[in-house]
Amino acid sequence: MVFLTKPTLDDLNASSNGNMVSHLGIQFTKVGDDFLEAIMPVDSRTKQPMGLLHGGANVVLAETLGSIAASYTLNREKQAAVGLEINANHLKSVRDGMVKGQVKPVHIGKSTQVWEIKIVNEANQLCCISRITMAILDLK
Repeated sequence: MVFLTKPTLDDLNASSNGNMVSHLGIQFTKVGDDFLEAIMPVDSRTKQPMGLLHGGANVVLAETLGSIAASYTLNREKQAAVGLEINANHLKSVRDGMVKGQVKPVHIGKSTQVWEIKIVNEANQLCCISRITMAILDLK
């Protein structure tokens, strides 16, 4: 297991209250030994003016998954994970329904981490692939 402490769905979803994650309707749905999953609705909160899922919403889902996953690999009283760089390739448009993101580690180091996030539509077709690099900071 890559997580120092395995998060529960209740803890993950409670941490989302009152911030962008809850505003966009993102909900954590699955926790594994080396991954997290969350869903996000494709609705008025997450669409761009042409009626398609906004690429920025994909990035919010990806960064949410990567940041939270990284934080659970650390002693959160001594260290924090912060986003250093993120990229996203938008591969397929989505007009409605839900998308699901899954994050898995690529590299877990002492000062940086790299995580890959795959976002699929309801037909399990890859719509976006993202990679986030996290900086690991010591708390003072």
